[in-house]
Amino acid sequence: MDHQEQQTGNEDVVNQDPVQDEHAWLEDVEGEAQLDWVRERNAGEAARIAGTPQFEAIRDRILSILDSDAKIPDVAKIGEHYYNFWKDAEHERGLWRRSSLESYRTEAPDWEIVLDLDALNETEGENWVWHGATVLRRSGSSETDDHRLAMVDLSRGGADADVSREFDLHAKAFVEDGFHRPEAKGNLSWIDQDTLFLMTDLGPGSLTDSGYPRTARRWRRGIPIEEAEVVFEGDATDIAVAAWHDQTPGHERDLIHRAPTFFTSELHLLDPDGSLIRIEVPDSAQASVTREWLTIELRDDWTPEEVTYAAGSLLGIRLGDFLAGSRDVQVLFAPTPARSLAGHTWTRHHLVLNILEHVTNRLEVLTPEADGTFASTPLPGVPDDGTTMVGPVDAVGSDAVWVYTTDFLTPTTLAIADLADLETSGAATDFVEQLKAMPAFFDADGLVAQQRFVTSDDGTRVPYFLVHREGLPADGTTPTLLYGYGGFEISLTPTYSGVLGVSWLERGGAYALANIRGGGEYGPTWHQAALKGNRHRAYEDMAAVARDLVDTGVTVPEKLGVQGGSNGGLLAGNMLTQYPDLFGAVVIQVPLLDMQRYSHLLAGASWMAEYGDPDVPEEWAFLQTFSPYQLFEAGRDYPPVLLTTSTRDDRVHPAHARKMAARMLAAGKDVTYYENIEGGHGGAATNGQLAHMQALAYRFLAERLGLD
Repeated sequence: MDHQEQQTGNEDVVNQDPVQDEHAWLEDVEGEAQLDWVRERNAGEAARIAGTPQFEAIRDRILSILDSDAKIPDVAKIGEHYYNFWKDAEHERGLWRRSSLESYRTEAPDWEIVLDLDALNETEGENWVWHGATVLRRSGSSETDDHRLAMVDLSRGGADADVSREFDLHAKAFVEDGFHRPEAKGNLSWIDQDTLFLMTDLGPGSLTDSGYPRTARRWRRGIPIEEAEVVFEGDATDIAVAAWHDQTPGHERDLIHRAPTFFTSELHLLDPDGSLIRIEVPDSAQASVTREWLTIELRDDWTPEEVTYAAGSLLGIRLGDFLAGSRDVQVLFAPTPARSLAGHTWTRHHLVLNILEHVTNRLEVLTPEADGTFASTPLPGVPDDGTTMVGPVDAVGSDAVWVYTTDFLTPTTLAIADLADLETSGAATDFVEQLKAMPAFFDADGLVAQQRFVTSDDGTRVPYFLVHREGLPADGTTPTLLYGYGGFEISLTPTYSGVLGVSWLERGGAYALANIRGGGEYGPTWHQAALKGNRHRAYEDMAAVARDLVDTGVTVPEKLGVQGGSNGGLLAGNMLTQYPDLFGAVVIQVPLLDMQRYSHLLAGASWMAEYGDPDVPEEWAFLQTFSPYQLFEAGRDYPPVLLTTSTRDDRVHPAHARKMAARMLAAGKDVTYYENIEGGHGGAATNGQLAHMQALAYRFLAERLGLD
C-alpha cells in the first residue's frame, strides 16, 4: 500500500474549529471535571493490570534497578569538586552531593550532601523536582570565592516551568534575599556575582507564541525582576531567545541566541555598548564559539565563496578571522552516505568528534595547529561496536574527557582519558582508565544483538537492530517489541537497559530498535527526508521494519507490539491508525496525536518547522494525513492500545492522549489509559512513579502479545 492509497477515505477531513471536537473539553488540564475523568480512567483497566501479581513482581524488579546503589553516579566538575544528583529508595526526590576525584575513583566514594530535596520538600511543603544548577566560576576577587554561587532550578512535579533560587555552595544553603526567578519556562546565566542574564515570563509580550522567553535581560542584584534591562528582544513568532556570559578566562564575552524556528538560529556577540555583531552563517547552521574558535555545523549546503560545503559538515575557523571577513574555513568533518556527525566537544586544547558510521560510534580527536589547520587521530581504547559517548571533564582547564560505552547486552562503563597524553601514551589500556561499571541487571546469557537492513516503500535502505535469543526459531512464535522515534534529527543507538532486560528480554521477548528517517542517524538529510509533507516516509520506514520482522519469521502481527513516546508517540499513533493489521498491541506515551490542534497547545507552535502549520490550508492538507486523532475510524478494527501521559506535562499537552482515549473508548475499542499526576514530559517525577509507568507498559504488552 503506497502513501496515496493510505489516504483513501480521509480526504473529507477539514481543519475544524476545536469547539466542534466532542472531546475538546479535556484540554482544560486541571479542571475538576477533567481530573475526575482522569481518575475514572486510571481506576479502570490500568488499575486492573497494576493489581496483578505479575505487575507487582516486574515493578519491584524495575524499582530495584532504578534505586540500585550500583548504578554509575554521573558527575560534573565544579571547581575542585565533582557533583552528582542521586535518587534511591531512601531519597525519592534526590540528593545533590559532591566528592573529590580521588574519592570518586573508589568503589564507595565519600559523598558530601549539598542539598537534600526530600528534606527541602518536607520543610517547604512542596513537590520539587531537580532541574539542575548554573554555577558562577568566579564569585569575587579571592580564589576562595571561586565556584561559590549557583542558581538552582526546581520544578513543581517535573513540569518544564521551574523556579530559580540563589544558592551558596560553601554554606550549602539558599542565599537569604538572593536572586529568585518565579515559576516560568526560562533560564538564567551568571555575568558576575551581582548580575545575571534573565530569560523568563514577565507578563504580556515577554513570551513567544511557543511559550518560551522572547526577551533577554540584564538583571542586577537589588533591582526588581520586572525592571531588569532588556538587552535583546525577539519576535512573537520566534521559538525563543537566550543570552549567556562566556566565563572562559581570557575569552570572556556575552552572546545572544535567537531561534526563529526549531531548525534556524542566529548567534550574536553582544558588545559592552549594547550593539550586536551577528555571526554571519546560514540561518539553518549551528554556530558555536569556544575560545578563539568558531565552529559551524551545516544542515544545508553552503557556498560562502567559491567552495560548496555539504550539509552535515562541520567547519572551523578562528573567530577573529571570520569577523574580519575571511571564509577560509577548515573542514573538520565531511559526511558520507554511511557517516554522520553525532556531536563534537572541546577540551582545553582539542576537539573531539563523535561520528556515527551505520549507527555505530567512532571518536576522532582534532588538534589545532599554528597555521589554523587541525591534525586528526582516532581516540584509542574504545569499542568498535555499540554506543560511545564523550564529554569534557573541565573544558576550561583540562584535556580530560569522560568516555561512556554501552550496547544492548553489555552494562555501561565510565572511563576517563586525558587527551594531553594522547601522543605519549603506550597501549590504549594505559590511555583510557575505567572508573565505573554498571552491574549486569539481567541475565543476557544466550541473547544476541544484530543489525539488519530493510528496504522501505521508496527504495531507501533503513537499518534497525534486533535483540533476541540465540537460535531464534523462524516460526513467528516470539513476542516482539518494536521501538522508534523518527524526528527532530535525534538518533537512536544501542544502549544497555536493565529495565528492558528484566521486563522483556530475560523473559523470552525480542526487541527491535528502528533507525527510521526523521532521525539523525545519517545526518540532516536523513532527518529532512521526513519533514512536513514527507512525514509519511518515517511511517513507511517503521512499517517496513514491522513487515520484515514478520517476513523473516521473528514474529507475527498478533505477537508484534510497537512503542513510542512524544514524537515517537505520534509515530506509534500512526502505526495504530494507518497500519493496524501489522500489530497486536500499541503503547503510546506522552504523545502528539491531534495535529489539527497541536500548534495551539502549550509548546506545540515550536514544532511547526518539523510538522507544518495546521492553520495554513496547504499544510493542513498533508498534516491531516498523519494526524491519528482525525484518522481514527470508529468502524475499523484496531489492536489494543495503552495511552499514558502526565498532568504536569507542560510541553506536550495531556489532551492529546486524553482525547484519543476518549474517542476510542466511545467507539468501544480496547483502550487502557493512565495519567500520572506528576512527571512532566518525562512522565514520572520519582523512581517509584517511573517504575509504575514502565511496569504498566511491559505488563500490558506481555498480556496482549502472549509473553507469559
